[in-house]
Amino acid sequence: MSDAVPCVVVAASAAHRASLGALFADTAHASAGCYCRFWHFEGDDNAWQARLAEPDENRVAFERDLAAGAPEAAGLVALGADDRALGWLKLAPKAALGKLATRRPYRGVACLAGARAAEPGVLVVGCALVLPSARRRGVFAALVAGAVAHARSAGARAVEAVPRRARGPVRDEELWTGAPSVFERLGFRAVDGHEAYPVLRLELAAAGAGAEGAARA
Repeated sequence: MSDAVPCVVVAASAAHRASLGALFADTAHASAGCYCRFWHFEGDDNAWQARLAEPDENRVAFERDLAAGAPEAAGLVALGADDRALGWLKLAPKAALGKLATRRPYRGVACLAGARAAEPGVLVVGCALVLPSARRRGVFAALVAGAVAHARSAGARAVEAVPRRARGPVRDEELWTGAPSVFERLGFRAVDGHEAYPVLRLELAAAGAGAEGAARA
């Protein structure tokens, strides 16, 4: 695309604390205070909305896990020429996203339930966030491509995603798990779920024992 934003996608680390903090703070929508903690929050939806109104607790938890290299803060960051964070993509071991199977669109979905909820060697794209000024300019696609490359290098067996397939126009914020078309262009295919909430999966060449390492990454 002619107005694509140049960016470099790297695994997020403690070195990106400030740039990622600015990305979450600068993104003007209702979930900007989430700091990618929704999948790890144990309260109900009302309690989560209350937490968003007081985002410091989410920020502190995210920064703590980022510094520790914990699965709850595992992901990729898209950096612009000035090292500004243009985007974030959560890429975590499937076991770290067990809450997914409790959400209404995914209850009873076989590939997310039972033993498969913690399927070894499978990484899941939990959510994504792109700076408003950089949206529809290739940043999300770069993040997904980076996720696939990262998963391969980590020896993962597969990458899964849970994007919403909207039937009509939606706000960017409603596609916080990504756009299906981007995943599908990179070879992801629907393996379970529903038409509006499919589970997409990309099988990777397993790298022996490395796949177990990916499950803990």
